[in-house]
Amino acid sequence: MLEFKTWLINSKEHIGLFILVIFLTLVVGYLVNRFFVGLIRRSTSQMKNDPTNYIFLRHAVTGLIYIIGFSIAIYMVPELRALASSLLAGAGILAVAVGFASQHALSNIISGMFIVVFKPFRVNDRIKIRELDGVIEDITLRHTVIRNFENRRIIIPNTLISDEIIINADFEDDSICKWIEIGVSYESDIDLAKKIIQEEIIGHPLHIDKRTETDINRGEELAPVKVISLGESSVNLRGWAWAKDAADAFNLACDLNESIKRRFDEAGIEIPYPHRTLVNKTISSPANNEVV
Repeated sequence: MLEFKTWLINSKEHIGLFILVIFLTLVVGYLVNRFFVGLIRRSTSQMKNDPTNYIFLRHAVTGLIYIIGFSIAIYMVPELRALASSLLAGAGILAVAVGFASQHALSNIISGMFIVVFKPFRVNDRIKIRELDGVIEDITLRHTVIRNFENRRIIIPNTLISDEIIINADFEDDSICKWIEIGVSYESDIDLAKKIIQEEIIGHPLHIDKRTETDINRGEELAPVKVISLGESSVNLRGWAWAKDAADAFNLACDLNESIKRRFDEAGIEIPYPHRTLVNKTISSPANNEVV
């Protein structure tokens, strides 16, 4: 007990420096984090910039500040410095174990850097990975956070997401071509059905004209509608509708499905139920010639 009191008196200055450095590290980390949050908000709301680089850099710089600050704090206390030196001197086996344990974490960090540099997706992009759909919300040093359309967060390690096949709705060109596919009965007027679909697409405020001047000179239609197949119960039609982004494309498709259905009802065009023909066969027993 006496030795502890003596150590406490002799180390009072070092302990004070240790606490001061830890406190300053936390303050600097908080201020840097707040600076990047404000920078991201300004860049996205005012300048319409891509926030991906800023978000990843925020995580990297904040983590580096904490590592450096805690290392300096330990170095300030001679006893902890000696303990750290002793651990490092005999840490051969520990280093190997830590190396194996941190291999996956390091690969996640490197994958995160590649994602930020090559940008297969960015923050706020709408992506689809296998059966998962959502919006990229954050890219950290270790994982990527996806917010799905039920407002739930899907956390995927950077190593895994960098090896996946990704459908990015906002890569390079944000515009989306939405297929409006509707089947009509074989007895219905196909020309009238195609005309209604085309009129509803062209008249929708979210529909955009994606034709180039060359396409217009060639006489390409603004919203073509074609018969794509003859099904078992219906003639299947498809209309091509363009929207400026994935959100508008979703709303466009929902509105068109409703408005086209109403127009079909008014024009007497039937959207048929599936038809099935059932054949009931009777089999005669060879022994007594009875019907089974």
